[in-house]
Amino acid sequence: MKKFLTFVLMILIFTTGCGNQGDDKIKVGMIKYLNVTEDTLDKFSSADNHKHIFFNNLSNMTMALQAGQIDEMSIYNSVADYFVDHNPNFELIAQKPVLTDLFCFAMSEEDAALKKEFDSAILQMSKDGTLSRLVKRYIAEIHFQESPPVIRMPEFYNKSMIKIGVTGDLPMLDYIRPDGLPAGFNTAVLAEISELIQKNFVLVQIESGERAIALTSGEVDVIFWAVIPKNKNNDIPDDFDRPKGMIFTQPYFSDEIVHVRLKNGVAK
Repeated sequence: MKKFLTFVLMILIFTTGCGNQGDDKIKVGMIKYLNVTEDTLDKFSSADNHKHIFFNNLSNMTMALQAGQIDEMSIYNSVADYFVDHNPNFELIAQKPVLTDLFCFAMSEEDAALKKEFDSAILQMSKDGTLSRLVKRYIAEIHFQESPPVIRMPEFYNKSMIKIGVTGDLPMLDYIRPDGLPAGFNTAVLAEISELIQKNFVLVQIESGERAIALTSGEVDVIFWAVIPKNKNNDIPDDFDRPKGMIFTQPYFSDEIVHVRLKNGVAK
């Protein structure tokens, strides 16, 4: 009997030790990717000690961080600056190797003509310095304690109406003011594109996790998107966060991915 109890105890110790291996990983929250699971993302991650957890919106992810359900959240550097400025309990953690995403617009593949117009406008804004000016005004020099000013979309009589989805989940990039009005960098970029292509833009607020559904259902015609450049091993699947039937414009901005955690939280 004593031998049997000893054997059972050894099994419990062994299995408990195995379970703790997963607990040793840093739980990293991030806005949900499409066409990929959390486990698949773990496989492509450059950090073996990270366990990724998807969220449909930034609000839920932030609450999970504050509640200790995750250890860190993966966001863009410009967004991290906003969080650290607004909450003294947050701190930014730079990541190595440095990873950068490219910001673009996504639309249905049936809207190839609209994509061409957007591409042309983005190229012109890049060449004439408009994009650099907007980055300086709405990202580099923005005072985070103040809401960005309301940006009015140009209005054109008897012109096409394009519905643009905004989430508000990337302040001060994709941002919704406390009064419910879209503002910030992406809104400023849209206003310039609207002026260049002479089309009316209507901004529709949607949830980050529902962006693809909003597009395919016709709720919106265009949504903001960020694409992951191919890594040096070129092992990222072609459909990684690229839903079938969607096309993407030329990028208009890029930003580094960093992590934010609570200052008193100790990464495992």
